[in-house]
Amino acid sequence: MKNLFLLLLILPTVLLAQSKLTGQILEDNADNFPLPGANVYWLNTEVGTVTDFDGNFTIPYKSDYKKLVVSFVGFKTDTLNVSSAKFIKHNLKPTSGLDEVVVSARKKTSSVSYFKAENTLFVSSEELLKAACCNLSESFETNPSIDVNFADAVSGTKQIKMLGLTSPYILIATENIPTVRGASQAYGMSFIPGTWVESIQITKGAGSVVNGYESIAGQINAELVKPFTDNKFFLNLFAAGSERVELNTHFNTKISDKWSTGLYLHGNTHQQKHDVNTDGFLDMPLYNQFNIMNRWQYVNSEKGFVSFFNVNYLKDEKQSGQVNFDPNKHKGTTVFWGSEINTDRFSASTKLGYVNPELPWRSIGFQTAYSYHNQDSYFGLNTYNIEQQSLYSNLIYNSIISDSRHKIKTGLSYTFDAYKETVTSDFYSRNEYDFGGFFEYAFNNLDKLNITAGIRVDYNNLLGTFITPRLHAKYSPWEKSAFRLSVGRGKRSANIFAENQNMFSSSRTISIANSNGSIYGLDPEIAWNYGVSYLQGFNLFGRKGDIALDYYITNFKNQVVVDYENPQEVNFYNLEGESYAKSFQIETSYSPFTHFNLKLAYKNYNVKTDYKSGQLEKALTPKHRFFANVSFETHKEEGSAKQWKFDATYNWIGKQRFYSTKTNPVEFQLPEYSPTVETLNMQVTKVFSHSFEVYLGGENITNVRQNKPILDAENPFGSNFDSNFVYGPVFGSNYYAGLRYKIK
Repeated sequence: MKNLFLLLLILPTVLLAQSKLTGQILEDNADNFPLPGANVYWLNTEVGTVTDFDGNFTIPYKSDYKKLVVSFVGFKTDTLNVSSAKFIKHNLKPTSGLDEVVVSARKKTSSVSYFKAENTLFVSSEELLKAACCNLSESFETNPSIDVNFADAVSGTKQIKMLGLTSPYILIATENIPTVRGASQAYGMSFIPGTWVESIQITKGAGSVVNGYESIAGQINAELVKPFTDNKFFLNLFAAGSERVELNTHFNTKISDKWSTGLYLHGNTHQQKHDVNTDGFLDMPLYNQFNIMNRWQYVNSEKGFVSFFNVNYLKDEKQSGQVNFDPNKHKGTTVFWGSEINTDRFSASTKLGYVNPELPWRSIGFQTAYSYHNQDSYFGLNTYNIEQQSLYSNLIYNSIISDSRHKIKTGLSYTFDAYKETVTSDFYSRNEYDFGGFFEYAFNNLDKLNITAGIRVDYNNLLGTFITPRLHAKYSPWEKSAFRLSVGRGKRSANIFAENQNMFSSSRTISIANSNGSIYGLDPEIAWNYGVSYLQGFNLFGRKGDIALDYYITNFKNQVVVDYENPQEVNFYNLEGESYAKSFQIETSYSPFTHFNLKLAYKNYNVKTDYKSGQLEKALTPKHRFFANVSFETHKEEGSAKQWKFDATYNWIGKQRFYSTKTNPVEFQLPEYSPTVETLNMQVTKVFSHSFEVYLGGENITNVRQNKPILDAENPFGSNFDSNFVYGPVFGSNYYAGLRYKIK
């Protein structure tokens, strides 16, 4: 560690001696407006940057760099001949009648940056359109970094995993405001409609201290569409063979040169009962959801101000259980087993930002958000209700030290959560608040080395005072390469009931081993995450591609162990021994010919925990996974938007260990491991114009399904009933169709 800090001190000084090219990019008109965010890079290299608020840029320069490329959406791309490191002032000419679809199609719909210190995958809205992603939990089917599976055989809830760990260990944010946490952990990702999402950033490892201390396996941040840049009107209609119907509409209005507002509506319903495997239970729940958001955006470029204000209301109703269950007749009885989950959620958030027009590297931002979440639910005879009120605020100051290669972020944060929970006959409540301060230093030399080192100090009324360090580094020894390493600490309060609601869909009794901790009698979870990765671009037969390898280890210093190994109980207790998750992934992306892309990935997990019964593999976590995705687009004729798009995704999932069932009667005992699973999803999109397109697709078109996902389904009020052994699809194949219409 001492040598590492010496490296941090020495390398920036050495690299200061390298030559730099500076300049300014302007719009070619009478006013010569600066172009912030323009791309500037050396031809046939991965050395590049973007212009700041005033169109200024600084880029590494070497004598063998001869051609500088400048590009910006809506303007003609120029290539400049450069013979020395003299200041460059260049005007870009607008392109009349630019076909924006063509421009976006030339870009990769998902990519990892060669420049950032963090191992971050950027997913665009174009990537989200490749699948039937009607909410955020369904947005990762074409992404090998995130694993998606059903949480149980009753609720129909999809859960995600990263680096072998479930979503509670991932900080899930909306525009960098933590959103899916606490009461919304189980179902919150289904509360964010896919059409509202502009892009997603997936960061592997501990992430930035700016966003808090809870992240352990990684961070997922969803950027929402902006009223200034979104379509004036957008409509998405979706219908599936399962009789699932969804509607999404956007209405955006420009109030003035500085103000814009958007109204976003989402509704979905499914009221058809399906029991394909004839076990007497619904294969997918009946549900209704209504979701509305009003979003305001203010931009004053001259004075450097930008702000957002959002108000969001959601009502979500789910019914699951036996096919003949009628909640008006059978709720609270043992005639038929059924469940209802009714959620009301209100949230409001504000983001304020100021960039000094005279000193564009100096800025200040403030975020604050309030949410009220109320869930009333029951699962057979088990009742679970939770109410949570949350307040979040974060003040961030950005500046530089000496020059733009040395950047700092510092600030203060405050979080407050008030919980009230009813678990059958038991009541739990707690108020948790946290004051934190953070400092992050970033050394950014685009040619070779990027380092981001951060530390934060927090006082939490239940967790005490603690320090969270994080470090990310990227080194590029040659062009089109990036070696990365990261290390960081995470700490979190485990909301054991909200995060494990699938346990209520069983006959298991709940037992908590009280260790005199501050949360349900348990101590907080603490873990260190270590990661290394390597990204390499290549050219094969004149076509571009890249290959990426990463290896991450998460070591828990303390963990709230969720123990299902006794088939009649769920036991919660603090870790005694070791618990770790080791994840290896190799991924390659290659375009063998124009408009065709192939993506392949293999993942290996080694996740083990010391349970009371001994060290065991994490149940329902496959050791091996293989992923393949192919996408193809037909070439568009000049001046026309007509186009076909084809996409197919294949997943092979290796065997998974079942929770122990050895003490069950023989007829309710399962083998130690599940079978392997293979699924195939496909979608075809026909683009008729810039405004209109239709799509047709199928999920799990090979009709793979788990025939008996529920243990002792015939006797749901008996001691052996359990719906927590899901390792693959329950419903089977499902086909869908939809249309998208927009007015720019």
